[in-house]
Amino acid sequence: MDARFTPEQDEIRRTLRELLHKRCGPEELRAATGTPAGHDPALWTALAEQLGLPGLALPEPYGGVGCSVTELALACEETGRALPPSPLLATAVLTAPLLLALGTDAQRAALLPRIASGALTAALAIPGPALATALGLTGHDPRGAWAGGGRAGGVQARGADGGWRLYGQVDQVLDGHSAGLLVVAAHTGGFARSRVLLFLVRGDAAGLTRVRQTALDATRPQGRIQLRDVTADLLGSADTDALPALARLGDTVAACLAAEAVGAADRVLERTVEYVGQREQFGRPVGSFQAVKHRLADVYVQVQAARSAAYYAAWAAAHQETVGGLALAQALQALRSSAAEGIQLHGGLGFTWEHEVHLYFKRAAGDELLFGPVHRLRAHAADAAHVFEEAGR
Repeated sequence: MDARFTPEQDEIRRTLRELLHKRCGPEELRAATGTPAGHDPALWTALAEQLGLPGLALPEPYGGVGCSVTELALACEETGRALPPSPLLATAVLTAPLLLALGTDAQRAALLPRIASGALTAALAIPGPALATALGLTGHDPRGAWAGGGRAGGVQARGADGGWRLYGQVDQVLDGHSAGLLVVAAHTGGFARSRVLLFLVRGDAAGLTRVRQTALDATRPQGRIQLRDVTADLLGSADTDALPALARLGDTVAACLAAEAVGAADRVLERTVEYVGQREQFGRPVGSFQAVKHRLADVYVQVQAARSAAYYAAWAAAHQETVGGLALAQALQALRSSAAEGIQLHGGLGFTWEHEVHLYFKRAAGDELLFGPVHRLRAHAADAAHVFEEAGR
């Protein structure tokens, strides 16, 4: 692997950082999280029109830029630095790859160009606590029991008049309250022969009720989706096996999330180093004390190690190597450490909820709740590699 960035990759990072610096300051960020949608539509339009961000990893025939997972991860690293509330993760990372991998030619032609242009946002409706399992990050579930197991709970699908009808509820869906398109995981076939399929549901479908939920991380808005006999289209065909596709998607998602966490951790570290260099105690800058230097040095080492792991995971995702879970675990650990030290070293100011460092701390905690926690990510990676089996022989 060539670890050097291309001029195009450097340009993506530079342009995106400049745009977010101008359009996503502290006041703009808090204003966006307070809107019903939870993000600024004008910023999303700018990201789509000026940078083509929603279609960065989509093929050019569908209106995309035609880049790889690496470029998408680099873009996520920059969004992690600024924490802009946007549908990028839900639309471009979680949903668009599924449409590309499983959709029919007609579905791809109808949906992907609109996603690439930013005109259509999308969300993957999988119960929040089960999302990491569904993506194969914290467990292996070949029958898809996380979707309800064909019993009460989750979403049930039944054939009707040559189509499909959905009934059920899904909580903690990223951008589920505002997305124009929902990709819903549902059980069909009854309990004895149940299987998980993915269905397309329009955001304005009759019988669909959506409510924004209060989330720990306000920059990552979530919604509750209720479906009462809602008309849906099957994604792909009846022969499409959704579970392996979700598991394959997991590595891409993990790589992008890891890069995003690295960007956030790096930004917190920068702000903390700047602050301790200005704040004085006993007539000298706090940052000049050896104990403070050691703490920040430890965080720096964690962030740099996590960055290397995230970059490798992004490269590996395009080469069918499964390392995303470990990279995500390392990046989330680095973000949690960086944010915690940031709060501590900002002193009394850092302990106020109004300070920006808390947004990064909540991002670390929120991502662990949805995609982790760290110890489960590592345990699943160890099980998949048969680490402990080999050690016991």
